[in-house]
Amino acid sequence: MRLCVFAGSSAGRDPRHLRAAQQLAAALARRGVGLVFGAGHVGLMGALADTMLEHGGQAIGVIPESMVEREWAHQGLSELHVVADMHERKALMNRLSDAFVAIPGGIGTLEELFEVYTWAQLGFHHKPVGLLDTDGYYDPLVQMLDRMVEQGFLGREARGLLKVEPEVEPLLAQVLGP
Repeated sequence: MRLCVFAGSSAGRDPRHLRAAQQLAAALARRGVGLVFGAGHVGLMGALADTMLEHGGQAIGVIPESMVEREWAHQGLSELHVVADMHERKALMNRLSDAFVAIPGGIGTLEELFEVYTWAQLGFHHKPVGLLDTDGYYDPLVQMLDRMVEQGFLGREARGLLKVEPEVEPLLAQVLGP
């Protein structure tokens, strides 16, 4: 079993986000669940990988060649897949993963989350999709999704495809099972 985690290449300003990333990785390692991620060595991405490796877990990175050339790739991963571009990156991350979770991040994190969420809505995959809403980081986004339902732009069933939890263990129970 492997969980793809979309995460910021920055650690952000709130140390709770870094702690949540580390808690998530430690929980995955305890469960024997591999991590698939964007292969960055900094920010929350780097913290995820470092924590997985420190706990004996499997960290699988997928990164475009142009980012390797900029020396953004994490060294020492269990596996590192270098691909041509972002489209190939997301397609491979999808193939390598059994479920998806987004933790705090920026527009790249949102873009990756919404692509797999859209794929789930369209039936392109039937893998769970979750959002770790650390300290209410994603509250405005969740409110917007609920507004989309209210306004008739998003069906209730599609809204229910995105599991949202503020804590690691309840989220993992929803996307990976008990």
